[in-house]
Amino acid sequence: MDHFAYRNGELCCERVALGALAADVGTPAYVYSKAALLESLGAYARAFAAVPHVVCYAIKANANLGVLGALARAGAGADIVSGGELYRALRAGVPPRKIIFSGVGKTREELRAALEAGILMFNVESRSELRVLDQVARELGARAPVALRVNPDVDPETHPYIATGLRASKFGIPYDEALEAYEEAAGLEGVEVVGVDMHIGSQLTKTAPFGDAVARVASLVKVLRERSVDIRLVDIGGGLGIRYREEAPPTHAQYATVLLPALSELGVTVLLEPGRSIVGNAGILLTRVLYRKDTGEKQFVVVDAAMNDLIRPALYDSWHELRPVDQARLAGPMEKADVVGPVCESGDFLAKDRELAATEEGDLLAVMSAGAYGFVMSSNYNARPRAVEVLVDGGRYTIVRRRETYEDLVAGETAL
Repeated sequence: MDHFAYRNGELCCERVALGALAADVGTPAYVYSKAALLESLGAYARAFAAVPHVVCYAIKANANLGVLGALARAGAGADIVSGGELYRALRAGVPPRKIIFSGVGKTREELRAALEAGILMFNVESRSELRVLDQVARELGARAPVALRVNPDVDPETHPYIATGLRASKFGIPYDEALEAYEEAAGLEGVEVVGVDMHIGSQLTKTAPFGDAVARVASLVKVLRERSVDIRLVDIGGGLGIRYREEAPPTHAQYATVLLPALSELGVTVLLEPGRSIVGNAGILLTRVLYRKDTGEKQFVVVDAAMNDLIRPALYDSWHELRPVDQARLAGPMEKADVVGPVCESGDFLAKDRELAATEEGDLLAVMSAGAYGFVMSSNYNARPRAVEVLVDGGRYTIVRRRETYEDLVAGETAL
């Protein structure tokens, strides 16, 4: 995370000092680096330059309009999984012909809206969905461009909650049923078969699972073409991991090197769905120490960010590095502590038994690698307003989502 570094003794995002930022916008606050976003997007473009391709950013990782707009202006498309994400993508300026619609539970209303918008492709995840999409398209007098999401049954070697390519997963059509499903799709009046889709999981740190899955998909494409099913788009999904702690994920170039031989041979346009690898290390959660508490058994550092702001540690036991904003703290004593929030749950923690620089009340801490699956998974649990979001561009910053107010908490409710 080179875009988050110490300058003159203080942690900065690009050229913006986080202490001054916190004084202006308050805490907790999500802070994103525009330069980091564009750097990773550009790395994908360079890595896959040898084949026609579209980088369809996975909105589920971070759906902020400021983030989406910056990526769209740099040429990114979007991978969506809901009607709300379709709305956000279009609102942010993503061209409809760069939007692909994934997800296992698309409603008729969502399918209709995407057809009317003229998106690039639907990634269909079941034969039941395929039949509904055909019906909706015929009602509109349209043909839906379709890829079937094929489950290659490859172990992605990641957390079981984010593994999506195994046969036991709820996602996709089993590989050994794919040909029959494609034959059905090819015979539907409201469907135009244009591609094949796969996605095996998230936070992958090895190239072998990607290579195995793409090899299976390439074999399927060749058989489909032999049966006169014209495949011109191959969606290889996302899932490339980032470094949270000691992981050593492949670079964009290493990832592409494993996949390009098979993809180049097919002569298709390659669609990619990166999410975490674009935004994960482009964002932090900035929080302030409220209290210190020593029970004799354990030391607690109580901060103003909680599990409702960042649920990943409680949900996945995820590790996020904690850095003091004041660099001088790093030269002081270390301590082992639980860093916890104000929410009334024992599971409300950002770190457990963590060795970190000793802090005092009022200190600022940066929760690193929080740009993906941070704010988008946040909630109002304990009636806590959601955090402000800020996008930094060089020495300037913009509030791209204001902090919620108490009035926001009850908007749409009625007291009887």
